[in-house]
Amino acid sequence: MSEQPPYLRIADELRQRIAEHVWEPGDRLPSRAQIGQECGVGENVVRRAQELLISQGVLEGRAGSGTYVAEPRERVRVVRSSAREQPSGSPFRQDMKALRLQSDWESRTDAKVPAPEEIATRLGIAEGEPCVRTTYEFLADGKPVQLSTSWEPYAVTGGTLVVLPEGGPHAGAGVVNRMAEIGVTISHAVEQPEPRHATAEEASLLGIQKAALVTHIRRTYYSDDGRPVETADIVVPAAHCEIVYEIPINR
Repeated sequence: MSEQPPYLRIADELRQRIAEHVWEPGDRLPSRAQIGQECGVGENVVRRAQELLISQGVLEGRAGSGTYVAEPRERVRVVRSSAREQPSGSPFRQDMKALRLQSDWESRTDAKVPAPEEIATRLGIAEGEPCVRTTYEFLADGKPVQLSTSWEPYAVTGGTLVVLPEGGPHAGAGVVNRMAEIGVTISHAVEQPEPRHATAEEASLLGIQKAALVTHIRRTYYSDDGRPVETADIVVPAAHCEIVYEIPINR
């Protein structure tokens, strides 16, 4: 049997110290050099151990300040299902209500943004065609738990009352309900989830370490004639959220 990698041994040691209340939530850890000296390993080994614990939500890194024991935080359950879009409100709001958490989101919309190559491919349009781009930061009890960047072809919603996802009489109604207002019926969505490391910007917005793991979901909504009418990049921090897929069964 192969020997446990040194960084995993150090991660277990740090986790044990926290469990034994040597360090309490909010405490700043000693320097990597000091921990390495105490444990007989190099600073790079300590760094890898801390990055692992940060990705698991045990520790948190603060730029320019150091590494701290994270405050206990309940993992948010994020449900992905074709049955979640309801006229009564957003799926995110429903999930947070079930957890008795206050839900909110901040958004910014830019109209007529040229579609980048990948987005154009996903939407079946030419690169550079104008789109409505909306960025979201979703909050649970005031803490960020999800990011999303949505793209809609301007040719689909331009000149209508639903051109701004978070503006006008149908603000916040969700893609399915907004599109229905202009006679576009959404038949299905395709989601492609994959794990990766957070970018510096994502880490800053989500309050996580740059090395932390996130789930990146590429989602595209299709109309009943097979046309892509919206695509989005959804980013969920693995340490703070669990993603659950509900699959309706047709009988």
